[in-house]
Amino acid sequence: MAVRGVLIVQLMSLTLTIHLLVVSGEFFKPFNVSYDHRALIIDGKRRMLISAGVHYPRASPEMWPDIIEKSKEGGADVIQSYVFWNGHEPTKGQYNFDGRYDLVKFIRLVGSSGLYLHLRIGPYVCAEWNFGGFPLWLRDVPGIEFRTDNAPFKEEMQRFVKKIVDLLRDEKLFCWQGGPVIMLQVENEYGNIESSYGKRGQEYIKWVGNMALGLGAEVPWVMCQQKDAPSTIINSCNGYYCDGFKANSPSKPIFWTENWNGWFTSWGERSPHRPVEDLAFSVARFFQREGSFQNYYMYFGGTNFGRTAGGPFYITSYDYDSPIDEYGLIREPKWGHLKDLHTALKLCEPALVSADSPQYIKLGPKQEAHVYHMKSQTDDLTLSKLGTLRNCSAFLANIDERKAVAVKFNGQTYNLPPWSVSILPDCQNVVFNTAKVAAQTSIKILELYAPLSANVSLKLHATDQNELSIIANSWMTVKEPIGIWSDQNFTVKGILEHLNVTKDRSDYLWYMTRIHVSNDDIRFWKERNITPTITIDSVRDVFRVFVNGKLTGSAIGQWVKFVQPVQFLEGYNDLLLLSQAMGLQNSGAFIEKDGAGIRGRIKLTGFKNGDIDLSKSLWTYQVGLKGEFLNFYSLEENEKADWTELSVDAIPSTFTWYKAYFSSPDGTDPVAINLGSMGKGQAWVNGHHIGRYWSVVSPKDGCPRKCDYRGAYNSGKCATNCGRPTQSWYHIPRSWLKESSNLLVLFEETGGNPLEIVVKLYSTGVICGQVSESHYPSLRKLSNDYISDGETLSNRANPEMFLHCDDGHVISSVEFASYGTPQGSCNKFSRGPCHATNSLSVVSQACLGKNSCTVEISNSAFGGDPCHSIVKTLAVEARCSSTSSIHSSV
Repeated sequence: MAVRGVLIVQLMSLTLTIHLLVVSGEFFKPFNVSYDHRALIIDGKRRMLISAGVHYPRASPEMWPDIIEKSKEGGADVIQSYVFWNGHEPTKGQYNFDGRYDLVKFIRLVGSSGLYLHLRIGPYVCAEWNFGGFPLWLRDVPGIEFRTDNAPFKEEMQRFVKKIVDLLRDEKLFCWQGGPVIMLQVENEYGNIESSYGKRGQEYIKWVGNMALGLGAEVPWVMCQQKDAPSTIINSCNGYYCDGFKANSPSKPIFWTENWNGWFTSWGERSPHRPVEDLAFSVARFFQREGSFQNYYMYFGGTNFGRTAGGPFYITSYDYDSPIDEYGLIREPKWGHLKDLHTALKLCEPALVSADSPQYIKLGPKQEAHVYHMKSQTDDLTLSKLGTLRNCSAFLANIDERKAVAVKFNGQTYNLPPWSVSILPDCQNVVFNTAKVAAQTSIKILELYAPLSANVSLKLHATDQNELSIIANSWMTVKEPIGIWSDQNFTVKGILEHLNVTKDRSDYLWYMTRIHVSNDDIRFWKERNITPTITIDSVRDVFRVFVNGKLTGSAIGQWVKFVQPVQFLEGYNDLLLLSQAMGLQNSGAFIEKDGAGIRGRIKLTGFKNGDIDLSKSLWTYQVGLKGEFLNFYSLEENEKADWTELSVDAIPSTFTWYKAYFSSPDGTDPVAINLGSMGKGQAWVNGHHIGRYWSVVSPKDGCPRKCDYRGAYNSGKCATNCGRPTQSWYHIPRSWLKESSNLLVLFEETGGNPLEIVVKLYSTGVICGQVSESHYPSLRKLSNDYISDGETLSNRANPEMFLHCDDGHVISSVEFASYGTPQGSCNKFSRGPCHATNSLSVVSQACLGKNSCTVEISNSAFGGDPCHSIVKTLAVEARCSSTSSIHSSV
């Protein structure tokens, strides 16, 4: 009883301490962070760190806790994010730290989860974000040149970086204050463009380093892709592979700030996919070759809501093929395989942090080992329960792209698949190989739940995919005027640069001038059978020409020449040009000079009296759309528009606003809307801008039938989604929805059919597993830095298959199960010559009705050996259903 009483007192004291820390704003006992040549040193101890890239504005605040928790569960120690200047200071001196830009709230959530934070202030971020994160007003500062030894830019940059550092200090978010912030970044990939600025670039980077260090953050600073980073700032690597990267000083550790686990997508292009075998290989190789901090860019990609997508031409989704998908759901097998990798790496951490450098052993022409020996068994990170288990850890790599190889190491033979790394936390037993994936495969589904209107008559019809679509016919519509629509227009002589006029308040800018056509011109054209032509030296991104309100021609591209025949009437003709931005330039040197709209001369050719130079004509300018500036999309203002009921005869229609109402679907699953029936435009739900949409189709070729993970990856290697719209489904965050009467508003530019729009629930519908006796025992039961009493890596249990559905879902059916020699892959499994007849019943008994289940891969689990002397495999395909739908159907 005395011991029990002491334990109770200790628990009460611990609870009180935690409570006091939370009340005081502390998430940790305050600690300092430094570094040496080997690693980041946290509270006096070297650490091997896994970081998860998560950008707070690319999700709703209500999504943040779940994303952070799934990152932690997946094995992350750190969350990494940029700071988005244009979101926080849209107008000079007027700051925004609310909603998706509530940086303090996001950091506090990271801290409360027990994770650290690496904040990349920049303030240039790139990130496929509009204008690289710079506020548009910055380019209007007199005499400014971005990212060089320029006084106006340095003044503004320092002011914002100081603003963020002061905010972190005031909110007690630095680690030495008990907060989660352990590291900061200043500038971003400047080394890629530094040569464009010559000597001024070199001077600038020196100034940046001194400026950052002078702000008193008292945590390490990083510059990525910066070979000449100052001596007091860590330079780091970005790329698909960084195992060959070395810091620019022997006193600095080897950091990888961006491991590109996917790639971004452009309108009209295929969807990039990076196989998890290759991704895991890159991470294991990095730590094998002395790396100590690795960040996934992105671990959660999210959504480019509003007009935040950069470009030009980057899509609204920023899913990035991430372990956590755009909707916040786990993507398998990427998440699960990386979780196992992280567990294996953590088992190696005591040896990795103890050794100053590894022992290198050549095992073959393309095979090698790196061995990390612990200096002492009494090292701070060595737990007494580990005994001698991890006195050394080893990595065995086979970088051959084709051949599996058997190698000798420590007197044992190890079989290494091609393009793989085996991890041996005790230098004896392999616990993980990057090419052997035991994690399940998950297939997402979109389930129809409700029509896009209230009080609507429904028409159901089968599509080519034998799915039901719901067509709602209670839509309302209003036309957008073509051209000048308000008294806020102005007229000047000559062509003005697009962004100088719009200030990025809108994608759209109208230019109007009047052309007089004489009877002589008409006769001249008829006699010579010619048509006048408008020629513009260079335009971007989307450009349209209207004559007397009628669309005459258009162009899409980045600074392309525009040549278009035009039809004029006798007398005065209104010539309208519409310039439309599709995301401002976010990378490269001199982006402040790139601009948008029109460059060079505009001229009309083919007139009787010769060419007409319109570059010096009087032009009337109108920024934006009428519906945009009158808030047709808002809950408060939309009723002021002259909406009329949509007639089927009016479909399709260009430059048209549409609206409809829909009820919020039951449950907690993410919500998606299919805008594939529309052409091109923008969409809002309850006043929230969910992004640009465009149903442009990707090329039919370029997607391999089977993706081979072996060999160096590039963004086009394993592309998917050929011959389909680049993006049809768009995320509507749950927190943006009401229970009913949710307002959907669209602005359609090119013509589409809103009657075919549907809203669906997004979830994991099918899960598959394929695990053999040759897989290694599961790592799921091994926590970081801990193995239970008496357990060693050599006597662990058999391999296991772990299956799981999304939260709020259970395994409702097992469609296929075979223990033996099953063939095929997920959704295409079939029995092989060897099959345990009780396979389905064993798996069903273990899994049905559960959110997750585990099945042992062994003969005993299936009541005997179905075929002697053959390596057996268990293949399973199951379906997940939401618990709410199951209960409602009972």
